[in-house]
Formats: sequence, C-alpha cells, structure tokens
Amino acid sequence: MLQRKTNFTSTVTVISPFVCKTGEKMKKSLLIMIIAVMISALALSACTTTPAATETGKKTIVVTYSILGSVVKELVGDQANVVVSMPDGQDPHEWEPSAKDIETLTHADMIVQNGLGLEGGMEKALAQAQEAGVKFFTASDHITIRTVGEGEGIPTVDPDQAIGAQDPHLWTDPLTMKAVVAALADQLKTDLGLDVSANASALEAKLDAVNDELTAQANSLPEAQRKLVTGHESLGYFAQRFNFKLIGAIVPSLSTESEASAADMAALAQVIKENQTKAVFTELGTPANVAETIGKETGAKVVEITTHSLPSDGSYFTFLRNLMTVIVTNLQ
Repeated sequence: MLQRKTNFTSTVTVISPFVCKTGEKMKKSLLIMIIAVMISALALSACTTTPAATETGKKTIVVTYSILGSVVKELVGDQANVVVSMPDGQDPHEWEPSAKDIETLTHADMIVQNGLGLEGGMEKALAQAQEAGVKFFTASDHITIRTVGEGEGIPTVDPDQAIGAQDPHLWTDPLTMKAVVAALADQLKTDLGLDVSANASALEAKLDAVNDELTAQANSLPEAQRKLVTGHESLGYFAQRFNFKLIGAIVPSLSTESEASAADMAALAQVIKENQTKAVFTELGTPANVAETIGKETGAKVVEITTHSLPSDGSYFTFLRNLMTVIVTNLQ
C-alpha cells in the first residue's frame, strides 16, 4: 500500500508542470489575439473622418458662430448633431478656422452661416466645403437686410459704413431671427429630411414673446434718451426694432477690423455732447483706450455690452434680455 501511494504521488508530480506550461501558452496566445483585435479597431477608428455621425446615425449640422448656433440647437433638438465652429467669445469678423475645423466643415451634412461678410476669416474654408458638396443655409438670404442710412455714425471712407452698406448683425432682433428659424425649418426638411416643424412653432412663439417683453422694456425709456453710441455698428437691427437711434460708434464701421482716426473721434465726442448721451457702449473689439478717452472728454459712462457671444447659460433669449437691460439701465 505504501508503494502505491508513492507511485501515485510521483505520477501527479510529472503531469502538473505540463498542464501549467500548456495553460500559460494558451493565455499568451489569447492575449496576443486580444491585442491584435484592439490595434485593428484603433486603426479603423483613426481612419474614420466623421465619428459622431457614424456612432449616432444622425446628420451633422455645423453652425459658424455661437449665437446662431444656440438658436439652431433649439430648433433641431436631438434630431441632428449641431456643432458650432467658432468658439464663443471670438470676434466673428476676424476668427480663422484650424485644420481640424476645416475638416469638420467639409464633412458636414449642412453648414448654417450668417452671411453678409460676417465670417470673413472663414471664407476660404467655407468655399472649400461648398466645393466638397456640403449643403448651405445662409441666414441673411431669408431676412429683410438692414442697410446703413443717412445720419448714422460719422462721415468715413470705410466701405462698411458707406450709405447703403449691408448690416450682418441680424441676431440682435428677435423677429429677424424668427424669419431665419422659419426658413431653416423648411430647408432642413428639404435637404436633410428632418421634420422640426413642432420645434419651429414653439421657438417662433418664444421669439414673439421675448420681442413683446423687450419692446415694453424699451418703451419705459423716453424716446429722447434712446440714442446709442456703440463700439462698432453692431446694433442696427436692435435699434430699428426697438426704436433707438444710432448716433455714433467708436469704430465707425460694421466690422471691428476697421480703425477710427483722430478726426473721427473728435466728431464723435461732439455728437455725444450735443445729444447729452449718458453712456458709450463698448463691446468685443472696441479699443479700450479710445473708449476711456471719449468717456473722460464727454462725461459719458463707458459701459461694456455683449453683442457677439452668449451668456453663461448659453441661451439666445438670455442674451437678448441682458442686452436690453444693460442699455436701458445706463441710458436712464
């Protein structure tokens, strides 16, 4: 019996290392297979140019700037991926896209742009996307375009400020934006097969309501005090809608890329004094030193307003309310 026990023990001792070695080989082979699969998956992912659209199966709509993007997102809801090309807070007159931004534009299903030269730094990239066959919606094609009129601002040779120049700042008027929403809803249906009619109706009602709200707020200010001096000519649609008068701008142009001369500034200071204007409203792209000099010379407050970027909650409606509140409060 003792001999059998010894033989049994010896047999187990011989087999055990073989089993372990075989198991180790199998584990190594399995690990190699897993790594190979992972590498293949990563390589495939790297070759995919539009991962968001592939993963979700949704169309991709690229909007050029944040304020218009906020409205488009509310209109589209979860029916498409909405990507804003320009970072919020950047000057749309000057911002230029990166190589990655250009790739996103050229692989979009639709690009929603403002038009009228607002996206000056994006013109080449947008043309490239158009050549690639991307569908376009241009907001300014669907509105009544405001043009620079007699008596606005100060005399200048700048073509953006010439009488009849077309104003691109359409988003400062909620009813102009309402026309954009209606037209975009139709084109989304035609070009991308997206039915956003319910969202469009709700959004248009909200735009009507905020227009009524802002009109009442503007009317609380005597008409004689509704005179605007701004950083550049960005509040034309706002002034037209809510019965304000544009009397001057630090940069006498529809674009922040222009510059004001000493003669321009002297003329503007005279206009402010004659109209007893209480505030000069600066914004993105306004030369701070020039604004401060004019404020000291005329006694007008220098107040910053936000005309080209969204508030912290990302809402177009909050943007409009904030804009009106700051203007009315400082002109009282």
